[in-house]
Amino acid sequence: MTHLHDPSASAADVLVAEGLVRRFGDLTAVDGISFRIAPGETYGLLGPNGAGKTTTISMIAGLLAPGAGTVTVAGETMRPDAIAVKRRIGLVPQDLAIYPELTGRENLAFFGRLQGMTGKDLARRIDEVLELIGLADRAKDATKEYSGGMKRRLNIGVGLLHQPTLLILDEPTVGVDPQSRNAILESVEALSVEGMAVLYTTHYMEEAERLCDRIAIVDSGRLQAEGTRDELIRLTGGLDHIRLTGAGDTAAAATALQGLPAVERVDVDRRTLTLTVHDAPTAVAAVVTGATSAGMSLSDVEITRPDLESVFLQLTGKALRD
Repeated sequence: MTHLHDPSASAADVLVAEGLVRRFGDLTAVDGISFRIAPGETYGLLGPNGAGKTTTISMIAGLLAPGAGTVTVAGETMRPDAIAVKRRIGLVPQDLAIYPELTGRENLAFFGRLQGMTGKDLARRIDEVLELIGLADRAKDATKEYSGGMKRRLNIGVGLLHQPTLLILDEPTVGVDPQSRNAILESVEALSVEGMAVLYTTHYMEEAERLCDRIAIVDSGRLQAEGTRDELIRLTGGLDHIRLTGAGDTAAAATALQGLPAVERVDVDRRTLTLTVHDAPTAVAAVVTGATSAGMSLSDVEITRPDLESVFLQLTGKALRD
C-alpha cells in the first residue's frame, strides 16, 4: 500500500487498526488493512460497494472478531465482549436504527438512557444534538413523518448523543435526495467543532474530498493508498488538461503552445487541442493568448483537473463506481 504521510504510531491516536483480515468461506473480504485516526480528524474509506468497507468498520466497532489483526480505541483493545471500549464509539450504520412512532426527541432520549444518560445532562445533550443535526424545529414530530434525509440525520444524532471518542459513519447519504444529502454533509462538517475522531465510509468521491482530512482508497479488501486529497492526486502526476476547440490553424497553434513552460504535451484532433499542463488555472491565460496569436479562433476553453476518480482508476484499473 502507498502511504503518503508518516504512518508511525502516536500515543494520541484515537483508533489504531493493524493488519485486519476477515474471511467468509473462500471470500477474503478484508485483506490486511491498517490505518490510524488522530483526535479531531475525519478519515475516509473510499471505495466501491463490496470493497470491504463495512466489514472493516464492523471489526473496528467490535461487531465482528477479526480473523487476524488488532483494533485499539483510545489505547484499549477492541473485542466483541469489550463493553467499556464500545462505549467510546458511536456507530451510525447504513440501516436506520430509529423508532418511527416516537418523536425525534423521544428517540434520542431512549437511546441516551441505553447509554446510561439521565436527567438534566441527557436533556441538555439532546438539545445540543438536535441543533447540530438541524432537527430542533422537528423534535416533537413522529419520525415516521420525517423525510429520508431527516431520518438519516437523526440516525447520526443517535450515534453522537453520548459524545463518543470515535464516530463511525457507514455510507450515511445512500438513497437520499441531493438536498437531504447536502444537509447530512453539513451535519458531518459541524462535527469538527465537537473535536471527535470520525471514520467515514463512502463510494462518493466528492464526499471524501469535501469532508475528509485523510482518505484511504479501498478495493478488493485492501488499502491501495492513503493520504490527503492533494497527496493522493499527486500519484497521478498532478497534471491538468486544457482543451481548446475552435477554427483556424490548429497545427500552428499546437507548435506555438508546445513551447510554453507550463505545457508538457499537446494532442491535436482536427478542431481540438488537448494540452497536458502544470497548474491549468495559472497557465490558461498564456495558452489562450498563444493559440489566438498563432491563428486559432477559439469557440470553447475547458479545464479539467485530476480528482480522486483519476487516482482510483490509476491504482485499480477500474472506475470508482464499477
